[in-house]
Amino acid sequence: MITVTEVTATAGALKRLSDEGVSIWLDDLSRKRIESGNLAQLVDTRNVVGVTTNPSIFQAAIGSGEGYEEQLADLAVRKVTVEEAVRMMTTADVRAAADILRPVYDATSGQDGRVSIEVDPRLAHHTEATIAEAKQLAWLVDRPNVMIKIPATQAGLPAITEVIGRGISVNVTLIFSLERYREVMDAYLAGLEKARAAGIDLATIHSVASFFVSRVDSEIDKRLTALGTDDALALKGKAALANARLAYQAYEEVFSGDRWTALAGAKATKQRPLWASTGVKDPSYKDTLYVDELVAPGTVNTMPEATLNATADHGDIHGDTVTGGYAQARADLDAVERLGISYDVVVKQLEDEGVAKFEVAWQDLLDAVAKSLSSKGVDGE
Repeated sequence: MITVTEVTATAGALKRLSDEGVSIWLDDLSRKRIESGNLAQLVDTRNVVGVTTNPSIFQAAIGSGEGYEEQLADLAVRKVTVEEAVRMMTTADVRAAADILRPVYDATSGQDGRVSIEVDPRLAHHTEATIAEAKQLAWLVDRPNVMIKIPATQAGLPAITEVIGRGISVNVTLIFSLERYREVMDAYLAGLEKARAAGIDLATIHSVASFFVSRVDSEIDKRLTALGTDDALALKGKAALANARLAYQAYEEVFSGDRWTALAGAKATKQRPLWASTGVKDPSYKDTLYVDELVAPGTVNTMPEATLNATADHGDIHGDTVTGGYAQARADLDAVERLGISYDVVVKQLEDEGVAKFEVAWQDLLDAVAKSLSSKGVDGE
């Protein structure tokens, strides 16, 4: 448990981050975290104002079985299918977390206090199925502060527009490329225009665009290391920050244009950039790298708990570290490209791998739950 002394000593960096306009969200959720009071404690002591989940997070939480025994037993008695069991457990966790965060949601007029839950990752390349799943999840959770996560695949883009157009708030996930990010913002604006035409109050619709960070460095650094030249090695650890900073530049451009101005007049809210995958993968890098160096107003940083605690302990928050760096960011990505490392190839690979990893995690979760139900005398079929 976090002590009062620890809170006093470490809250400074997190408060400074919040004061700079960065919303701190926790990239984790479990039944144990909810029922132990830990999530509420993080809201009270760590400036946490939102929660994100994904198939990997639920696989780790529910796969362990801890805290889910009673619900699993009840589901087994009812002879539910494995997929229904998984949805009942995940939506229960999200609903409980949303209730904990409801005061934040009310205090920020819906901007924060959000909890995200992802559509079945196996639907990532199926537009209509994604739309249907998003509607079902919003209905199941039944909380105004839920956000439905939709992957930024080619098939996901029209789903984003349709779901936003129905007045459902969306967290767009698995964004790696600048081109795709612009398409995501366009899909959001198109959704707002549909919602406005349908007479929906645009002030009730919120969205974030989850732009992944550390995985970009992991892949490009691997390729730079393979080249092994001084020029290549000097670029390690620069691509992810450059990519994210240029994404923020695109955000500033889109949300200052005429199309946005017309929607803003109807009380629409901006789709904020969310820095995802902010846990450092390379141990030689500072563990708060993707927090310290991505400070900009109107953004969200969703952190695993280790990164959250590291930021509280020794984060170096010293103002905006994004908006002054666009020229250098472009120069860094151009330098990587000149070495023969294709940006387009890398980001396409990362998107494909991101979807595949979530599909594997989801299947592992289904298998673990099937085993639990079977052990209680139910085959899950």
